[in-house]
Amino acid sequence: MDREKNTKNGLDVAFWNQRWLDGTTGWDIGYASPPITDFLSGYDQRDARILIPGCGNAYEAEFLSDNGFSDIVLLDIAPEAVRRLKEKFTLSKAVTVVCGDFFEHEGKYDLILEQTFFCAQVLERREEYVEKVHTLLNPGGILAGVLFNIDFEQAGPPFGGDIEEYRRLFEPYFNIAIMQPCYNSIAPRAGSELFVKMIKK
Repeated sequence: MDREKNTKNGLDVAFWNQRWLDGTTGWDIGYASPPITDFLSGYDQRDARILIPGCGNAYEAEFLSDNGFSDIVLLDIAPEAVRRLKEKFTLSKAVTVVCGDFFEHEGKYDLILEQTFFCAQVLERREEYVEKVHTLLNPGGILAGVLFNIDFEQAGPPFGGDIEEYRRLFEPYFNIAIMQPCYNSIAPRAGSELFVKMIKK
């Protein structure tokens, strides 16, 4: 692993940990993302092994555990976020909390949920992200979640994108079952999100 990539643009452990310590977590909407919970409501593999990378406060994990899912792994690079998560899920047998770098994480999963993690990676790491997700998924595994369908005026994170770019990135590794504008985004993100469901080739 090229360690320099982990510190490109200063987006390293210290950067993200300080965001948590300062309370500058603008990505946090305070509850599980509606496009994701709608998808999960129709996903009936309650024993699936599920990874949520860059999970933040992991509201989606609360939804999963409340709805009978039994094998959820939360991964975040920021020690402060992980400390809070371990406290939050201390009584949950369904949730495992891991402090670590997604690009160095090892394991095999049936489902990986994407919620404001891809957009936090510098543009130079996007192909690496796609390759890593592909590696972590079991045969036929699914990547599902939300991607931004917008170009942000300010320097990231978050970093935006569009359908054409995402298809170019993901199609070599995934069969794209769904990649379409969200009809159920939260109001501040209306018109700027895509819901995606992609199946590992």
